[in-house]
Amino acid sequence: MTDADSNVDLKTLPKFIRAKVPVFLFDATSVTSSVDPNLIRNGGSKKDKDAQRDNDSDTSSSFSSLESTQDLKARENWTGRLDFLLSCIGFAVGLGNIWRFPYLCYKSGGGAFLVPYTMFLLVCGLPLFFMEVSLGQFASLSPITIWRISPLFKGLGYGMVIISGLVCIYYNIIITWTFYYLFQSMRSVLPWSQCGQEWNTENCVVEKTSNDSTTSLVNDSLAQNVTKNVTLVTASEEFWNHNVLEITSGISEIGGIRWPLLGCLALAWTVVFLCLCKGVKSSGKVVKVTATFPYLVLTILLIRGLTLPGALEGIKFYLIPDFNKLLTFDPWADAAIQIFYSVGMAWGSLITMASYNKFNNNVYKDAMIVPILNCGTSVFAGLVIFSVLGFMSESTGLPIDEVATSGPGLIFVVYPQAVAKMPVPQLWAILFFLMIFTIGLDSQFGMFETMTSAFIDEFPHLLRKKKLLFTAFMCFIEFTLGIPIIFKNGIYTLTVMDWYSSVFSLMLLCFTECIVVSWIYGVDRFLKDVELMIGSKPCCYWKFMWKFFTPCVIMIIWLVNMIKLTPVKLGDYEFPTWAILIGWCLAVCSIIPLPILATIGLCREKGTIFQRIRKLVQPAANWGPALTEDKDRYIASLTPFERERFEAAQLGLDRRTYLIRRGKDQAANCIYKEPVTSICMDPGMNSNASSQKLIYNGGAAPIYSTSDPEQPPPSYTSLLSDVQNSSSNV
Repeated sequence: MTDADSNVDLKTLPKFIRAKVPVFLFDATSVTSSVDPNLIRNGGSKKDKDAQRDNDSDTSSSFSSLESTQDLKARENWTGRLDFLLSCIGFAVGLGNIWRFPYLCYKSGGGAFLVPYTMFLLVCGLPLFFMEVSLGQFASLSPITIWRISPLFKGLGYGMVIISGLVCIYYNIIITWTFYYLFQSMRSVLPWSQCGQEWNTENCVVEKTSNDSTTSLVNDSLAQNVTKNVTLVTASEEFWNHNVLEITSGISEIGGIRWPLLGCLALAWTVVFLCLCKGVKSSGKVVKVTATFPYLVLTILLIRGLTLPGALEGIKFYLIPDFNKLLTFDPWADAAIQIFYSVGMAWGSLITMASYNKFNNNVYKDAMIVPILNCGTSVFAGLVIFSVLGFMSESTGLPIDEVATSGPGLIFVVYPQAVAKMPVPQLWAILFFLMIFTIGLDSQFGMFETMTSAFIDEFPHLLRKKKLLFTAFMCFIEFTLGIPIIFKNGIYTLTVMDWYSSVFSLMLLCFTECIVVSWIYGVDRFLKDVELMIGSKPCCYWKFMWKFFTPCVIMIIWLVNMIKLTPVKLGDYEFPTWAILIGWCLAVCSIIPLPILATIGLCREKGTIFQRIRKLVQPAANWGPALTEDKDRYIASLTPFERERFEAAQLGLDRRTYLIRRGKDQAANCIYKEPVTSICMDPGMNSNASSQKLIYNGGAAPIYSTSDPEQPPPSYTSLLSDVQNSSSNV
């Protein structure tokens, strides 16, 4: 090989690059033209960073090892740590904290429910939350591209995006209903506070305000026939069914479109677009209001609720423990499922939000704060809800367990009915629905940003510079897909989507994610990655949880969920078989990408099936931190095994094939005992690192490692050429 045969002069490369590159890759003055120079760009100081990125943008290569660095030039970051923290809190604290946790708590033993709830937080919620935010922050990638960590499992990322996309559709319908109630709350008389309106039936009943000493029926014709066997319906429930929804008799009866809800749906998606049009730069500012406002309103509502008659009885009913219920299975299953869904694992949102962090952000502290605050918010919201339910029980004479409910019925029927009985009900109604709006909007931010950032990171050259247009396009698509849910049978459609969209697949995705990170990538390597970010190594508790206990808990929760899962129902209405089948299609559509993309990836590779699998389960060539200085530290921290895996990926090989071909010209078998990025296998060269040894033909051969990068060994260009030529035949 002569200088005329090469196109890269080694002396023109910076010393920091030559010091990082395996010296066997070069002859005295050049690199063969068959070697893509992108393969050796592993290092870079701040001074060289911009020049390196400019050069990368003009380089066309089959290897994409620097794609993440190139993309980061345009990729956003949070303006401050508080933006990330508030975004995570806003995402984690969702409507389930308001309408599900308090109901589960009183149903499962009151304060005794906090025992299994706290236990599952420690063994499942915290470890998984810590894993996901660490993963996203380390690589600065969103849910699809993050699976460069093990490309065979890239379908996990698409599954996360599909789940977020499906939930985004009907989650914004809840915001749509909230807008409708918010506008109705501005009327002089709350429309759900009285009967006798056009949507009311003859069975409508309502209580007079709390200033009156008696309770009477408003509908006089019904009062005259009160002895008849009729089902009385509150004005609040009739407003919900016959005004807001105009509900039909079943999912098969479509009915017309609800035009007022269409306008509210358009408004909801417009708000989402305006808040996210500039990415995290704009959403980071919005969450400073939307993530904190619910706590202000909850505090105001709690103070108001505690002043109402019967509030103390409601709180006692909510919190007084019944430890006998812990001897049954249901409270433990409910606690595990509630933790799993409330903390937000495997939705992709935690990975997405963490990917905008700086590399050295203390992600460990954030991972402790958010889940604990989320669970505390659930307990706090329960105090607010049950203080008002106690008041309703006191005023109606009904037991609290007959008043209490969960789901949309709590925030759109029961709580509005209670608000209507308070002085100045418009004020409390507006505050309550503003709170519901901000809680829903924060969760919507996380899920929608997961979709947009996932596709932008996956196709950066196509979408990065068109993010505003792409965000508008995705809002329009989600808006269009949401229109069927605002037809008069829309509540049935929403119920099917909510029942099946994530119940089956979410836990399987989370289980697979845990296995890939802990067992395939390696839990020790992952702990080292976390140490690179926060400066200290997490304790062995996390290793044990990630590798053993947490995956087992996830699988147990999934099995329990499958055993307890019943066909979808809405009240007493039973859905037809075709609707249930559609629901199961929604359930499996987020799992299907995993085997499909794994099969496609294997078909695109060359070699035996085992070579293809080995290559695709190891980290891709472009895996690692985004910034060059951070990637330098990452490479320097690799163990011999991890360095071999890393270098094999740079050449498009699996580690085993790489090791065999690396020693092909000299020995049939060679085993690396030291880091391979700084060794040469020529036994004829003098060694400046005599302590490094290579098992070579059964004996120890001296290893060359020059301390002067200006004098690389001259005899291994042919070796690299052989590796390159051999790799093309795999």
